[in-house]
Amino acid sequence: MSSAKTEVPQPRILGVIPARLGSTRLPRKMLLDIAGEPMLAWVYRAARACSALDQVLIATDAAEIMHLAERYGFPAVFTPEDCPSGTDRVYAVAQAIPADIYVNIQGDEPLLRPEHLESLLAPMLAPGPDAGRVGIATLATPCPREQFSMPSVVKVVCASDGRALYFSRAPIPLDRDGAGVRPLKHLGVYAFRKEALERFAQLPPGRLEQTEKLEQLRLLEHGIDIWVAHTPFDTRGVDTEEDLRAVETLLLSGAGAHR
Repeated sequence: MSSAKTEVPQPRILGVIPARLGSTRLPRKMLLDIAGEPMLAWVYRAARACSALDQVLIATDAAEIMHLAERYGFPAVFTPEDCPSGTDRVYAVAQAIPADIYVNIQGDEPLLRPEHLESLLAPMLAPGPDAGRVGIATLATPCPREQFSMPSVVKVVCASDGRALYFSRAPIPLDRDGAGVRPLKHLGVYAFRKEALERFAQLPPGRLEQTEKLEQLRLLEHGIDIWVAHTPFDTRGVDTEEDLRAVETLLLSGAGAHR
């Protein structure tokens, strides 16, 4: 009787960077220079440095971003202009490019590190009897005290098993009695198994999503679990000129993504 173990095939993992030019607070931010490179280049190179990803590509609706990708040699595809969210843009890519897991990588996170993506994927790739039960994963880090009350910083509260209970721009949880609960800052990167991504795309936006302007609440409103992985590495998204200059200072000091 043979004792040879059956090899479990590794899932194909595709990283997608949704990139549009229509940002309102900081126009055309994907193309803005940070320490001598366009912001999008910092994000792409950090994602590409993660060995867990089989492929990384940019998904855009803008010819200028496509031209930038061609100039730098970054794979890129056109997606519909009317995609209402970054995840919907990832879903548009999934209609043409097959994979088992799709990673939604925010294009305005130039401090992204390969370690972020490794931590994000860990619960989805863990071996054992529960392998495959995690359909959607996202990432959190301890929330700096000075950011706890900032609406631009999204907070997440988790159940004891790691599932997200709620995401909010409000300061949650409220430590009423001073018990010392450390709040978590949500980092906007997601991993979806293909069937979970398809389900997201078929759901209508919910009231909480529209109220908080947080697309992940669409899933929680429909009873779909999001598992939260943890990282010690914070990031800072770029939404304003102040963010841009702060991130540039950090990158020049050697923090964040790879050249």
